[in-house]
Amino acid sequence: QVQPVESGGGLVQPGDSLRLSCAASGFSLKYYTIGWFRQAPGNEREGLACIVGFNENTYYTDSVKGRFTISQDTAENTVYLQMNNLKPEDTAVYYCAAKTRNRLSYNDYNECMSGKPFWGKGTLVTVSS
Repeated sequence: QVQPVESGGGLVQPGDSLRLSCAASGFSLKYYTIGWFRQAPGNEREGLACIVGFNENTYYTDSVKGRFTISQDTAENTVYLQMNNLKPEDTAVYYCAAKTRNRLSYNDYNECMSGKPFWGKGTLVTVSS
């Protein structure tokens, strides 16, 4: 069963860094693209970053480009989201999702995550002083 499992959320102060993990339970990263999303209270779900498990090509949305970095540890079958200089507006539930890979490269984030993914249950990140 394809089940992404997020961890690493918590309460941090503005300006802090945090690294989220997405463990690929029941599947191998090399056959999937993995995306990170977030949803703040009252807001729609927002895409952040995507990585191609086979070759680690990465794609970002403009909202987090430069502050957030997606990466993976193939041996651990885990994808990470490194978040730097966190702001109160980054407060949200962060989700990762896995989508069957159909290409080795994409034009942008939207292509990387187009299709129906398998969702994790999310991890809460709260940025507050």
